[in-house]
Amino acid sequence: MAARGRKSAASTEIVIASNVEVINRPQPPNELTIEQAVEWRAVVDRMPADWFPRETHGMLTQYCRHVVAARRIAQLIASAEKAKTFDIDAYDKLLKMQEREGRAISSLATRMRITQQATVRAESAKKPGQIIAPWEDDGEDD
Repeated sequence: MAARGRKSAASTEIVIASNVEVINRPQPPNELTIEQAVEWRAVVDRMPADWFPRETHGMLTQYCRHVVAARRIAQLIASAEKAKTFDIDAYDKLLKMQEREGRAISSLATRMRITQQATVRAESAKKPGQIIAPWEDDGEDD
């Protein structure tokens, strides 16, 4: 028998979830090293669960490899700077390698939309129509 009278506010606020789709985060491929797999998980866990569809896994794999390679190069640069004998040619090669890795990381991050600039929410971004140039401001507050 059904309850009589109006439903309470509390009972109308209860939402029964049905057919909730669970989206699993992608796991790192077996070909990655442990350090690269840690980087994979850090990136994947930072973004929404459905951010990396299957077709982006190749780019994400390369991104993780480049990040780890950049760390290694940074360690080599630090060692070269502390060495008793300073080899300018070797140091220059390391800096070029670091710059190359940085470009690769930046390019892949931009393509996968995982940079800070790409993850700004559209609602919080200023629209061109909302910006008033200082010389166009009449001084009155709305």
